[in-house]
Amino acid sequence: MRDHGLDLAVIGNGRTAALVDPCSRIVWWCYPRFDGDPIFCRLLSGKEEKGFTDVVLDDMTEFTSEYVRNSAIVCTELTDSQGAKVRISDFAPRFRQFGRVFRPPQLFRIVEPVAGLPRITIRVRPACDYGKPLPLRSLGSNHIRYSTDATVIRLTTDAPLSLIESEAPFVLTRPLHMVLGPDEPYSGDLEKTCREFIERTYEYWMEWVRRLSISYDWQEAIIRAAITLKLSNFDETGGVIAAHTTSIPEAPSSGRTWDYRYCWLRDAYFVVQALNRIGATRTMEEFISFTLSIASKADQELRPVYSVVPTTDIGERTAPDLEGYRGDGPVRVGNAAVDQIQHDTYGSVILAAMPMFFDRRLPRPGDEGLFHLLETLGHRAAKKAFEPDAGIWEYRGRARIHTHSAAMCWAGCQRLAAIATRIGLDDRAKYWNSIAEPMHAALIDGAWNEKRGAFTAAFGSDELDASVLLLADLGVVEIDDPRFASTVAAMERELMREKHVMRYANEDDFGLPMTAFLICRFWLIDALWSLGRRDAAKDLFIDALNHRNRYGLLSEDVDPKTGTLWGNFPQTYSMAGLILSAMRLSRSWQDRYWRG
Repeated sequence: MRDHGLDLAVIGNGRTAALVDPCSRIVWWCYPRFDGDPIFCRLLSGKEEKGFTDVVLDDMTEFTSEYVRNSAIVCTELTDSQGAKVRISDFAPRFRQFGRVFRPPQLFRIVEPVAGLPRITIRVRPACDYGKPLPLRSLGSNHIRYSTDATVIRLTTDAPLSLIESEAPFVLTRPLHMVLGPDEPYSGDLEKTCREFIERTYEYWMEWVRRLSISYDWQEAIIRAAITLKLSNFDETGGVIAAHTTSIPEAPSSGRTWDYRYCWLRDAYFVVQALNRIGATRTMEEFISFTLSIASKADQELRPVYSVVPTTDIGERTAPDLEGYRGDGPVRVGNAAVDQIQHDTYGSVILAAMPMFFDRRLPRPGDEGLFHLLETLGHRAAKKAFEPDAGIWEYRGRARIHTHSAAMCWAGCQRLAAIATRIGLDDRAKYWNSIAEPMHAALIDGAWNEKRGAFTAAFGSDELDASVLLLADLGVVEIDDPRFASTVAAMERELMREKHVMRYANEDDFGLPMTAFLICRFWLIDALWSLGRRDAAKDLFIDALNHRNRYGLLSEDVDPKTGTLWGNFPQTYSMAGLILSAMRLSRSWQDRYWRG
């Protein structure tokens, strides 16, 4: 197996989530929600052995780790040189109870002897305030309380507390159970509760997967990507975060370390597309509601990014007590993009809301009131379409009229005309068509570069940008427009590295980019497929699947030379792109059964 770099699994329940490595070490857990303080921060602690919990098997020689089929439960087995074996099951409980979804901010771990007499050490080393130790420990009859003035975490367990506290090895002769979470007394039988919770959590995920509407090919990859999107959905508000981590560099020693534990409104368009395509309509509706609740504040300009609780401040700062992933910092908390100007956001929200008017499966269809709310965004999109902004890649040091931003603004206005027609507002349809048509003409004129034979990154620029691969899907150009085929050819010629696709190849605020952006490959795959180059598209897609880690997950970026994954993880963009490309390329069930 190739060195993926980020060989981690994500467990979670729609409120909290953690990352587990193949030897059962939990290296990342933000508490009590996705963008909270990382109680386990080993992923970013560099050489310092802090911020984790694990089970260490003496003289370990083998390990296996995988998801339990169609679930968010991870099962790891460690084997020593004598054949003694221990199994560790990790999950965050999620199931229906009393008419609601039960999803506490807790992690559960079950440690069981499988063969022989495994000798293990259980280590629990929580941290707080982004890398500071949790110095105060108090032992109860069945728990250890880790605390500072501001943070308290309780470990409830039937394992020997003194051996955990002293990190002393012991022989495992019976199953042990561990629950990490709020400082609340644990009532009831711990073993019985853990067994019941893992069974009910497994049943929840099996039933959730059963309801997905997916194609025949690449089902395992689609299902795992779908579960990962669901694990990135914060149930309380409906927000979907870009990734569960902060500050995993886009490339080594690049300084490109960002906090992605937030909700970009731009992502709404791609995530809603993916969720709709596989029939995960409830999660899709919740995300649409999240974006519309933000957009409903007519007196406020839209920001590109929000916390899962939109009123939370996410101003950017650095965390001095964390060295960074593989010692490569800085570690950032918050994201300065919150203060950037990014005009594509207006179109993204309108496009994300489209299913409310056209998808008859949804119980609450869009009405005239919602349309008028979207119109306020359309007016802003029309006004800002041809003004400079930071663009989809969030340049920090320059502003231009970016083709993708202008295209999304146009698409938002054009979709408003379609929505108006749908709900019988012919006068508004006529109005929005009168706005969109001259915008389209200006967009084509400004974005097409005759010398380059391509639509370029920004008006008046010679630089190529993979985001223009979306122009056909957005309807800016027809798929048979020779200018689009010429643009795709230019991308293949200048932005491809091995079989990977760069966002762009020119210098930015941090120098020349070194890694490829995974979703850009999926955009190219979709473009090639639409152009009829189906063998080339399929070849690129199958190769892309080979870059998933052992758990079937993708980060943001990949080193074109080594195949090592970089960037924040797991990346919503990448998993959504995988779903959309897989569904596009897959054979139908009818084709499979009748044509073989």
